Amino acid sequence: MSLKEKVKNLPSSPGVYLMKDSLNSVIYVGKSKNLKNRVGSYFQNSKSHSPKVLKLVKNLKDFDYILTDTEFEAFILECKLIKTIKPMYNKQMKNPKSYSYIKIIVNEKYPSIEISNESSEIDGNIYFGPYTSRNTVERGIEGIKEFCKIFCSNNSRKASSCLNYSLGLCLGMCLDNTPSKQYLNIFDKIIKLLEGDDKSLLTEMEHKMNSLSDNFDFEKAAKYRDYISAVNYLIDKVKVIEFAEENKNIALLEPLGDNIIKFFLIKGNKLLFSEKYSIKAIENLKSIMKNNILFYFKDKGSKNLTGIGKEDIDEAQIIYSYLKNKSNNCNYVIISEKCFSSLNNASINKILDKLLS
Repeated sequence: MSLKEKVKNLPSSPGVYLMKDSLNSVIYVGKSKNLKNRVGSYFQNSKSHSPKVLKLVKNLKDFDYILTDTEFEAFILECKLIKTIKPMYNKQMKNPKSYSYIKIIVNEKYPSIEISNESSEIDGNIYFGPYTSRNTVERGIEGIKEFCKIFCSNNSRKASSCLNYSLGLCLGMCLDNTPSKQYLNIFDKIIKLLEGDDKSLLTEMEHKMNSLSDNFDFEKAAKYRDYISAVNYLIDKVKVIEFAEENKNIALLEPLGDNIIKFFLIKGNKLLFSEKYSIKAIENLKSIMKNNILFYFKDKGSKNLTGIGKEDIDEAQIIYSYLKNKSNNCNYVIISEKCFSSLNNASINKILDKLLS
């Protein structure tokens, strides 16, 4: 059977596809809400195909696929397969160097900010991350440094002005004449921005972008637009990590049609349980939900998860984005630890009513 015939026989269902080369090696793993449309797009002549896709298609000799009940499961399975198989065309999730942290070195007269491949809990510095896009992190830090005028290019601090000082991008740390209080105030605002507690610095950057645009300096305005986009990425990633590290007990329900639902239990960045049920037997479903919630959240899942590291961030991002995406046809409820002491029929009914609403 030719590949095009094989594509025609694909179901229009969620799932994961595995592209193979002439040696039958998996060279790319992807996911889709509609496998037939997604895989079929690779075999259509399109000017929108990126060079990577064109090269992939050229080496594509066969493909396999795995059906899932929901798009959410397709996301999770794709992530797992990429980390296990490490296909050559899936670079983002397989390469440890693509993950990075923001490191604030605090034990200096002038604290500094840099990008690190690792984080540490014992060196006394402050870390943010991990982030999956190193390029975006670099862009965001560059924008913050430039706007705050701490873009010093002379780390020796030997009373010799750096090039950026003459360009107005450095306050003068290289000359060792920047007031320490002024500098520390700047870094305090940067830390609060990265923590998501104070976005005033981002607002000031937006004002500068608008001012540049009003003065017809569209090139610099576009540069600040890119800076702001990168900084927003840094802030959003903090929300993902915080959400996962709070070890929330999450019950997720997604309708599959014909009175069938898929029920998930999630803790932090881990999918603990998933099963399909009929909602026709509603009283039986309540009993099943209660037993599973008690088992996975109170008994088996009572131990809190550790911090989110490089190996965890992809799953955390998938779960957070899926829950927060209002276009997804699913409901979820966060079950507090206090609920377990009185997990009776009344509380189960409340959980179920919210999930089915």
